Amino acid sequence: MGTENPGRPSFPARPSATPFAAAPPAGTPFLSSGPVAGPGVSSFRPLPAAPPNTLPSVSSALPAGSDGSGFRPTPPARFNDPSVSSPPTTHVPPTGGPFQRLPTPPFPSMAQAPPARAPPVGSQPGQYFPGQVSHPPVSFRPQPPPVPMGSPPQRASYAPPGVNFPQPSSDSSFSAPRPYSQPSFTPVDSTYPSARATLQPPMPGYATVPPNAVSQMPTTASLFPSHQGSYAPGPPGPPPAASPFPAHQGGFVSSSPLAPGLHAQHSAPPVGVMQNLAEDFSYLSMGSIPGSIEPGLDLKALPRPLDGDVEPNSLAEIFPLNCHSRYLRLSTSAIPNSSSLVSRWHLPLGAVVCPLAEVPEGEEVPVVNFASTGIIRCRRCRTYVNPYVTFTDAGRKWRCNICSLLNDVPGDYFAQLDATGRRIDIDQRPELTQGSVEFVAPTEYMVRPPMPPLYFFLIDVSISAIRSGMIEVVAQTIKSCLDELPGFPRTQIGFITFDSTIHFYNMKSSLTQPQMVVVSDLDDIFVPLPDDLLVNLSESRSVVDTFLDCLPTMFQDNVNVESAFGPALKAAFMVMSRLGGKLLIFQNTLPSLGIGRLKLRGDDLRVYGTDKEHVLRIPEDPFYKQMAADLTKFQIGVNVYAFSEKYTDIASIGTLAKYTGGQVYYYPSFQATNHGEKLRHELLRDLTRETAWEAVMRIRCGKGIRFTSYHGNFMLRSTDLLALPAVDCDKAYAMQLSLEETLLTTQTVYFQVALLYTASCGERRIRVHTLAAPVVADLSEMYRQADTGAIVSLFSRLAIEKTLSHKLEDARNSVQLRIVKALKEYRNLYAVQHRLGGRMIYPESLKYLPLYGLALCKSTPIRGGYADAHLDERCAAGYTMMALPVKKLLKLLYPSLIRVDEYLLKPSGQVDELKNIMKRLPLAAENLDYRGLYICDDGFRFIIWFGRMLSPDIAMNLLGPDFAAELAKVTLSEQDNEMSRKLVKVVKKLRENDPSYYQICYLVRQGEQPREGYLLLANLVEDQIGGTNGYVDWLTQIHRQVQQNP
Repeated sequence: MGTENPGRPSFPARPSATPFAAAPPAGTPFLSSGPVAGPGVSSFRPLPAAPPNTLPSVSSALPAGSDGSGFRPTPPARFNDPSVSSPPTTHVPPTGGPFQRLPTPPFPSMAQAPPARAPPVGSQPGQYFPGQVSHPPVSFRPQPPPVPMGSPPQRASYAPPGVNFPQPSSDSSFSAPRPYSQPSFTPVDSTYPSARATLQPPMPGYATVPPNAVSQMPTTASLFPSHQGSYAPGPPGPPPAASPFPAHQGGFVSSSPLAPGLHAQHSAPPVGVMQNLAEDFSYLSMGSIPGSIEPGLDLKALPRPLDGDVEPNSLAEIFPLNCHSRYLRLSTSAIPNSSSLVSRWHLPLGAVVCPLAEVPEGEEVPVVNFASTGIIRCRRCRTYVNPYVTFTDAGRKWRCNICSLLNDVPGDYFAQLDATGRRIDIDQRPELTQGSVEFVAPTEYMVRPPMPPLYFFLIDVSISAIRSGMIEVVAQTIKSCLDELPGFPRTQIGFITFDSTIHFYNMKSSLTQPQMVVVSDLDDIFVPLPDDLLVNLSESRSVVDTFLDCLPTMFQDNVNVESAFGPALKAAFMVMSRLGGKLLIFQNTLPSLGIGRLKLRGDDLRVYGTDKEHVLRIPEDPFYKQMAADLTKFQIGVNVYAFSEKYTDIASIGTLAKYTGGQVYYYPSFQATNHGEKLRHELLRDLTRETAWEAVMRIRCGKGIRFTSYHGNFMLRSTDLLALPAVDCDKAYAMQLSLEETLLTTQTVYFQVALLYTASCGERRIRVHTLAAPVVADLSEMYRQADTGAIVSLFSRLAIEKTLSHKLEDARNSVQLRIVKALKEYRNLYAVQHRLGGRMIYPESLKYLPLYGLALCKSTPIRGGYADAHLDERCAAGYTMMALPVKKLLKLLYPSLIRVDEYLLKPSGQVDELKNIMKRLPLAAENLDYRGLYICDDGFRFIIWFGRMLSPDIAMNLLGPDFAAELAKVTLSEQDNEMSRKLVKVVKKLRENDPSYYQICYLVRQGEQPREGYLLLANLVEDQIGGTNGYVDWLTQIHRQVQQNP
């Protein structure tokens, strides 16, 4: 967030002689400085020589919203309508106390590094030698408060040019500088914008210290506690000279070289230890406009994730052999070494696993077949061999990186070690060089022969399903992708349809057309012709094709409104239980007959907002959870496709998908003409994407820590074994970890995800992802290495689960409370050394967390109350979000908003013109120009917003003769003109970026209510809508709670 300004003079700022100093330039950027963790951090910092005539580059800081005047301009009119005039803006002097503080002296520019002075030969880094410092350090002692008004203070003592002295006390620990970063001034309290990095020539009465005279003392490892507000004694020497300046941090810290004989201790790999007191946090100035209750924040400067999810790569630099973050992400890459540190973290501590995540084009996970050797595993903890195991005893033994047990190397796997201890064949062993690998499992990993890919379809044929066109779309889609089903020629297939009775279909290959058998006894279900209901697709292809051609017309005159879904489900289970497979349910009517029948719920408004509200979001009948347990036991995964304009109790039916590793697809008010393409695409992807069958997953971790809770769509078979009958690339699982021991003694913790599954080709395989992470004793390091995406994924799953036992308001409050606690704890780390004043501070890694927290509270599963989302819609969204990978979840919470009318008006053929328009805009109504055309994309649908003053030519070109009609009745289709083709190209490009779901285009014109409200305005998470907080109010509310005393 910092910006380099190499052309500015590098003189200390002059303290203002008046309490109301001139405002700094409005273009002053954010501060972003501080220590960094990684291999570049050393325990020794050489003493730099002073390069002549070198002016340091300065990275100064300005709080968000500060234009130098300490006030907030009046927000622009809604939708940027220039016809609405803005009130005149008046510059008001900044408020605050009269105290000011000088910025820290500038350091030598990193762009022109001074030559390093090596330590004496034979010395240890960080060892103290008499005479190494030619002048005692300048001391900053606490002084009585200065007089508010008066002349600038005089410096009593200063180091003459050429004399080396340690950095002043604004840097308490003297840790190594961040590589390639520019030094920065420490900003003063936000109520004094005048003193915030405003560089002025030295004034009379100030001793000028050449900036190049500053050199650094060697840093030490964390042998001295780096508690905020404490002090460390300096080396022996003459008493330090008194300074008339008030202490910068209210404490005393000076250089502390190690005593002779003490050596710096490092973990491997090294992670930054004692933290720099320079402001290595980001902040927003939260002061209000004088005479107003409006917070003085510049909306344009607020942190927003306009680049989407950015995968963390800090671990990749330290541990290059780790698996990619698309497979495994930790909520923080710095593992706490003690339970007390965990208790101060306040955010979820855990991981998000997506074991079958799609790899980019051209990459693949290597497949290893040990054949006769057998898979190499630790005999105690069963860890698979990975890049972090070490070989000893001339290659005859290997040490497990998780439990440290020494294992024998099988003879067929033996290889000599080179001089560095590496195997000489390591380049031919991907399991020793890559963090993700797939092993071919031998027969001992099978309890039965590998199952064939099996697809079974359970289809509702009641009158509502017929009239909506659902059956026709489903039949056509299944037929179109039969050649693409994985596992040919082993693939099995079968069908059952139902209304008030159950219809079985004999598709034996010797038949010319299928035979239908109707069972009307719903109380005593039996399966007729059990051997002919599941058939080999390649053998019975012609019969299956005939059935799918006839299915839409077979029930076209059906007027049955009943649904025997429960008995039909039991029948499908009885057919599939011998092999397992994937059960696809197409449900259009509330189950009304036989076992598992359901009744209308949620129409009693008095329940909402009470302690009984959560009952509406859990299964009404235990039949469905019991069926899910039975289905999982027999390796049957369920995907539910729900279509209805009426209540169908997704809370109960979705349980089948939740506990079998499946997912819920929800199409409210489905009509084939409007939603057919979405159903066609999503069903096609469901049937043709690579699937892992009859899978189980376990994640192992190092000694002293363990995973305690798991969140997602699965059945927990034992304390740590996840049963997943069917897994694919669109499923992710979250888990929380805790410390088993009070204190971790290891320097590195290892995690290993193992997914044992049957591939569609018939092989039993084990996909293994291994990751290493450093153990730290510093809370600030945990925050610095935090991963917002993983934290939000855990937050969302925990909040959704909380709605199943508490009120929606409790779930929202829990999210806000944990964010407040985390930011309060982080603020306490710096409250002693820095004058934080009205600033809201946060680590750079978590700058988007408050906004994602707000978006989560406004998401469909936990927002508002009865009137804010239909019960089925809320439950379906909850089931979906529980299974989403990180990137898709973050996009759903904070959708993309892009403007396209300017692109449509440009002539074609410009280079990268399509890429240029993908610039995302903040989700606020003020960014919508009433003359523009915008697309809002949340990964599940497109909302195309037409400004009320959009050029009629554009609307006519895009919509044809319907351009003036009500857009709710208009469907976007390609017209015969260049502008329409360009818009279709944009939409197609956006769909290609995220093929998991098909985004239907919903057209809405500005001012069309209520359509605009529930389609677009509900997605503008930064605005106040329906009594909910806007982004500014949310930040203000969080900041006030952070500042409150516990």
